[in-house]
Amino acid sequence: MPNYRVYRMKEAPRQHFRWAPHVSGAASVKRKDYEEGGQIEAANEYAAWEQLRTSEQPLVVGDLLETDTGALRICKYIGFEAAEWVLPPADPGAAQEGEVAAPVAGDSHA
Repeated sequence: MPNYRVYRMKEAPRQHFRWAPHVSGAASVKRKDYEEGGQIEAANEYAAWEQLRTSEQPLVVGDLLETDTGALRICKYIGFEAAEWVLPPADPGAAQEGEVAAPVAGDSHA
C-alpha cells in the first residue's frame, strides 16, 4: 500500500488559495507555503482523505499528499489534482569559472 507524506498549507496562503479561480493543469505550489504534517498509508489519495476525515487534522482544501516517488496531489473542492513544487530560480553566480554560456537562439552576437 502506498505511503503518503502530508503537507499542510499555512493559513495565510490558504485564504488566497480558497478564493483563487480554478485553473486546469498541474498546480504550482511553493514549499514555503507548507508545513510537514506526517505520513499516512492508504490505497490512494481518496482513501487517505477518508482516513483523515474524522481525525483531529483532516485534509482540507490546499493540503498536499506526496507519494514515495515524489508525485504531488493537491486537495481541491472538486477532489485531488496534480501539483508540482515551484523551484527557486537558479543562482547565476553558481556557474563554475571557465564555463561558457551557450548562445541563445536568435542572438545576433554569436
